[in-house]
Amino acid sequence: MKKSAVLLLVCLSHWLFAQNYNPKANEKAIVRLGNARFTILTPRTVRMEWSQDGKFEDRATFTFVNRNTPVPNFQVIYNKEKSVTIITDVLTLKYENTGKFNEKNLSIAFKTGKMVNKKPEIITWNLATKNKGNLLGTARTLDGCDSATFFNWRKDHRKEPLELEPGIISRDGWVLIDDSERPVFDNSDWPWVEPRPETDKQDYYFFAYGNNYKQALADYTLVAGKIALPPKYVFGVWWSRFWAYTDKEFKELVEEFETYGIPLDVLVIDTDWHPVNKKEWFEDGKRKTDAAGEPCGWTGFSWNRNHFPNSKEFLRWTDEKQLKTCLNLHPASGILPHEDQFVAMAQAMGLNPDTTSHIPFDITNKKFAENYMNIVLRPLEREGIDFWWLDWQQWNTTNIKGVNPTMYLNYVHYTDMQRTSNARPLIFHRWGGLGNHRYQIGFSGDTYITWRSLQFQPYFTATAANVCFGFWSHDIGGHMAHIQLPEPIDVQPTNPELFTRWVQWGAFSPIFRTHCSNAWNTERRIWAYPYPYFKAMKKAIKLRYALLPYIYTAARRAHDTGVSIVYPMYYDFPEDENAYQYKEQYLFGPDMLVAPIMRPMGGDSIVHPNPKVGTFWQPREHIAHSVYLPEGEWIDWNSGEKIVGKKLITRLYGLDEIPVFVRAGSIIPMQPEMKKVDEISLNPLILTIFQGNQGKTSIYEDEGNNQLYLEGKFTFTNVEWKRNGKTFTVEVAPIIGSYSNMPSRRSYQIRLPFTLPLQSVSVNGQTIPYRPEVEAYSWTYNGDETMNIITTQEIPVTQKVIIQIQFDVDTMYIPLLARQIKAMARLYDARRYYFWNEWEYESDRIVYAMQTGNRISYNPSKAQEEIRSFYEIYKEVLPLAERRAQEEPRSFTVALRWLKALNEISEK
Repeated sequence: MKKSAVLLLVCLSHWLFAQNYNPKANEKAIVRLGNARFTILTPRTVRMEWSQDGKFEDRATFTFVNRNTPVPNFQVIYNKEKSVTIITDVLTLKYENTGKFNEKNLSIAFKTGKMVNKKPEIITWNLATKNKGNLLGTARTLDGCDSATFFNWRKDHRKEPLELEPGIISRDGWVLIDDSERPVFDNSDWPWVEPRPETDKQDYYFFAYGNNYKQALADYTLVAGKIALPPKYVFGVWWSRFWAYTDKEFKELVEEFETYGIPLDVLVIDTDWHPVNKKEWFEDGKRKTDAAGEPCGWTGFSWNRNHFPNSKEFLRWTDEKQLKTCLNLHPASGILPHEDQFVAMAQAMGLNPDTTSHIPFDITNKKFAENYMNIVLRPLEREGIDFWWLDWQQWNTTNIKGVNPTMYLNYVHYTDMQRTSNARPLIFHRWGGLGNHRYQIGFSGDTYITWRSLQFQPYFTATAANVCFGFWSHDIGGHMAHIQLPEPIDVQPTNPELFTRWVQWGAFSPIFRTHCSNAWNTERRIWAYPYPYFKAMKKAIKLRYALLPYIYTAARRAHDTGVSIVYPMYYDFPEDENAYQYKEQYLFGPDMLVAPIMRPMGGDSIVHPNPKVGTFWQPREHIAHSVYLPEGEWIDWNSGEKIVGKKLITRLYGLDEIPVFVRAGSIIPMQPEMKKVDEISLNPLILTIFQGNQGKTSIYEDEGNNQLYLEGKFTFTNVEWKRNGKTFTVEVAPIIGSYSNMPSRRSYQIRLPFTLPLQSVSVNGQTIPYRPEVEAYSWTYNGDETMNIITTQEIPVTQKVIIQIQFDVDTMYIPLLARQIKAMARLYDARRYYFWNEWEYESDRIVYAMQTGNRISYNPSKAQEEIRSFYEIYKEVLPLAERRAQEEPRSFTVALRWLKALNEISEK
């Protein structure tokens, strides 16, 4: 979408940037004694300062921007000028006025929230106390990573461990953040970085929380700023590849997306958008260095007219296609003489363009930064570029002490967009340190294409929630396959199963962006893979788009609470040791536990009875996958099986299945099939209700790509349901709030998976009819999915909607049946494809069984009769098929194994 040329007034930009943050604390929250100052920020959080000259810092720092928090209740006890004791509802701080803070003169005792021997558990801390239980945060990048190790390209690709920075969350129940040396922001209209004064000082923030990890994050984001809410479109599919595309090739690519029915929202244009390979930049076949000492062609700010002869027309076309566009930047060389805007930039900087070799890149220089934004980047934004990929890979220092270029690039680009555009700010870059959660989203860098890299990413992503950096975007599929390393690793760039599993993880990750290098043997177009893999990947992408209302609501929840979309199990289950140990699974929003498959199923060499065919490779159809389910009742998304948690389970999953478990009773908001995130407003709003007795949810909506949500322009729709015997009651409350162009009316679609056909249903007291297809103001039944689907008419969103659903039996849930019907179809496939030409059992009986769901769809009233017939055949087939399987290829045996496993579960 092309950006508005209208600039926000400068006088408004400061408060908008700050989101009403105020770094100066309320005087009522401050306690002073000698050269020490204490600020009580929350009952659990205190700022502790000591300054040799008695002067204290009230400006915002890189990490902490809001100290004017609601003043909690606390008591202060002075012992003349000798000591002070501060008591809140949670902690007691004691300081003896003997000078600089040390382990003898400063201590904090706090309540953990637990009871021990019927008394509150108390932990005492001082500056000598080591935090041994820190659960870590994140790292700047995964560049060169293969699992938790990386090959350092700065050191001849030497293998080194990847070290995650400490996080806010610790099993010790507290964390201390030393803010003494972090740079500060001035108080200008565009707050700018300044070094800390060179004085003897201490500036600590102490957070006490026991094992209430979510409270720790709430307190942290209260003073460090909220997690940014990205534009809604970022949660769709991104296309990205390090490839020298032309505008014509991009158009052909997008046409292929449309042909194969794959949604697409973001088009990332990598470094070849600008000139990279000019003849004069090479000598003896080697790339020369530019005036800044960097490789020629690495930095660029002007269109490559060979690839994009008419960039304005190309961006008009992307706008017409409703595609957001992003350009890659490697800005380290600054502005070189060949750039379109070199002369204007040089003049603005007071330089003679005729004698200037280049304009060095100095993002901490405010004059340079303003000119860089206004002269170099703004013309590209006016053409239609939506945001920037800040691919900084050079030095890690700037001209200001303590300021790293990653963090400051993120700050400058994000807040510049915040100040000068009506669009919601968005940057795409690596992690810059504590406080970077205010400037999203993250680019995790160039990993190797290995199973180990894939296996590490769920842990890495969930753990980043411990520093509120909850929007990591990974290279789905991995990046590198072609670099020679001193130590071999199992790179598999052409493995379709590896890519399929990566795509499935991507569907349940914060951002879905495929990417890879320009190596000839890497491919990210899912339709270029064999059909079973393409089908599985397309299914995963479709599911992600269906879940966008749930995902976007979780993003808003992250903004409000500090709890990211993807977060570790121990947030919800801090007392469960296993929640800390199973690192490849995580919570996805508040109601879903995801345990992606990250190991190969393998396959078998099959000898065909026809010698002309010979031996061929047959992938196995399933993998036995173990998942730890914490306390509570969980519903398997794939089968409907209800499982009581606090145990490890093992189930079989096919290539197209992702192990997802939903809390019993959950309402998962979903949307109809779409090609774009914002193709249509939620109409109908789909509410998928899983087995249980009751549940509730709240669905968030706003305009999606502006900053008005900060001014209260958004809505929530609250939904509850309860079961009373054979009756389900679903209540949709009137919408709360408003925003421009919000829907005034909508229909609602209630989905009840893994249930028998209902008996009757009413909407606001009016009975609605059965229809064989999904239609407004009716209900229908999908027998293959064993799902009731109820669709209301369009109703004003300000009106309460009550949907009453009546069953004719108390036991209306039929878990596993849909999966067993599919298993029967696989059995029939085995007979057809694996040369099982003669068998004593009548094949038509198998066909009859596998068509059970189809027949129920036509005649739901016969469901129970049909199900009984299905299980009769099911029981007959199993022993016969097992005996026959002993003589058949292993692939048949694996198909049968799934059938048997489902039978064993259903019997339990």
